[in-house]
Amino acid sequence: MTADDRTTPTGERPPTTEEMLRANERNWDARTPVHVASDFYGLDGSRTAEDWFAPFEWTDLGDLAGRDVLHLQCHLGTETHAFADRGARTVGLDFSSAAVEHARRLAADSGRDVEYVRADVHRAVEALGGRRFDVVYTGKGALCYLPDLAAWADVVARLLRPGGVLYLVEFHPLLNALGAVPAPGEEELLLRHDYLEGRGPIRGDNPRTYTDGPPLPAEAVTGYEWRHGLGETVQAVLGAGLELEVLRETELLPWPRLPGMVRDASGWWRLPDREPRVPHLFALRARRRAS
Repeated sequence: MTADDRTTPTGERPPTTEEMLRANERNWDARTPVHVASDFYGLDGSRTAEDWFAPFEWTDLGDLAGRDVLHLQCHLGTETHAFADRGARTVGLDFSSAAVEHARRLAADSGRDVEYVRADVHRAVEALGGRRFDVVYTGKGALCYLPDLAAWADVVARLLRPGGVLYLVEFHPLLNALGAVPAPGEEELLLRHDYLEGRGPIRGDNPRTYTDGPPLPAEAVTGYEWRHGLGETVQAVLGAGLELEVLRETELLPWPRLPGMVRDASGWWRLPDREPRVPHLFALRARRRAS
């Protein structure tokens, strides 16, 4: 999922932020049917909603029965289903119309009562009619598609009821800096990309998505990502007036993104003991003040 082409073709006007976000929308619309058919997502029943969660997530989230949960940037809703299964009144939101269409179909086919809303996350407050939630959940490949974390955190704060919590579980910026795989002929993981924010969008023209399946159509291969360091993320959340309660770093991943990874007792994946222990995911819980 890493983009690494920093150049703009000679003579082209640099795209605006809105144009980059629209390019990402086209890219994810094109990814959707590939993901629906993929073994990776296991929509044939080979994977369950619980497979996408580490045990510590449920500890941090607590009892969800009867609570209003919003899943931002939910894609196909494979994680969103788990909140409904635990008794939450659940809403998923995504900017891809193709993804939302499939998410609604998957929820209906499984008999789950989940509402899906098609909207850009930056316009979530308006798209949801000013509704507020007890929990806003997001992550695992979401933040890199956001150009301005301060603006995003402000949206999240406006979506939360007093006392409500943001729970973010995201790929660690160190993992993104290492890249998805070693370069040909290399056995060690090396720093390949920025850890910190500040150099602007990164353009990628990758015909393949991160799952198995066929290549994307040529007109939809371009996408843009933004780097966000852990400090930037925490500061954005604090700047929106939320109070930080939990910050975790973990070596676990829900799938073997790096070569040589082995299964943990939880069923998730980590590097073998011979490798250094480095964070692959982080989790953050922050609360809107009750008054």
